[in-house]
Amino acid sequence: MDENENYHWRKPRVPGSINWYGLWTLYKKEVYRFIKIFFQTIAAPIATSLLFMAIFTIALGDLRPDVNGAPFIEFLAPGLIMMSVLQQAFAHTSSSLLISKIQGNIVDILLPPLGEIELNTAISLGGVTRGVIVALGAIFCMSFFVNFNFENIWAIFFYLISGSLMLSSIGIITGIWAEKFDHLGTITNFIIVPLSFLSGTFYSVKRMPEFALYLIEYNPFFYVIDGFRYGFIGNADGDLIFGAIFLTILNLILIIISHFLLKSGWRLKT
Repeated sequence: MDENENYHWRKPRVPGSINWYGLWTLYKKEVYRFIKIFFQTIAAPIATSLLFMAIFTIALGDLRPDVNGAPFIEFLAPGLIMMSVLQQAFAHTSSSLLISKIQGNIVDILLPPLGEIELNTAISLGGVTRGVIVALGAIFCMSFFVNFNFENIWAIFFYLISGSLMLSSIGIITGIWAEKFDHLGTITNFIIVPLSFLSGTFYSVKRMPEFALYLIEYNPFFYVIDGFRYGFIGNADGDLIFGAIFLTILNLILIIISHFLLKSGWRLKT
């Protein structure tokens, strides 16, 4: 038997072209990284969402009137799901880069023939995949208690992917900038969590004071949660078209920033 039959040969890659095999390999590595600790990365956020829903349901009972034409629990569930998705997408990409830098194995992704396009795409898709799996798991678990109507599947898909990609890109930028886990905690506690709670997760923003509405108009988390909820209940607080355009432009800006940070090697190369 020819010894070369034991190897899987590939054609040489044209310089400057995208390394699709390397991109796929890095993406699989990112997915395996959170699948191996499934209970921490997938089950825990789903359980947290269910706990939030149970607390609000038990505390308010039938006292809370319908919100935007839907029962409160049907209004609440999509917001809780998207809040978990955003937090998990950010946690994945930011921790992936920071842990690699702290442990010193960042060279494992810098030395292979992977450009900034492959790195950015694979790591971002890892965060998006984690967010989507959390969303699907939460929808399945909540469906035993919530009557999901799925008014607009395309809206659900668009805002789920847009929100996951946005936080994945922010996570990459944060992971490059951060030098210790305290830095990640700062971004999470002072930016991610406040913007999540101030985006209509638990309430309709129409109940907010007028001055707060001006701030909410520039809160991308609001458009993600509002658009995602629209896909389930068919009603929205904000302008869906403006929200879609705003999120698309913001995602492009974040992708460009993360691309150039990876290309420069800032705080990655030592």
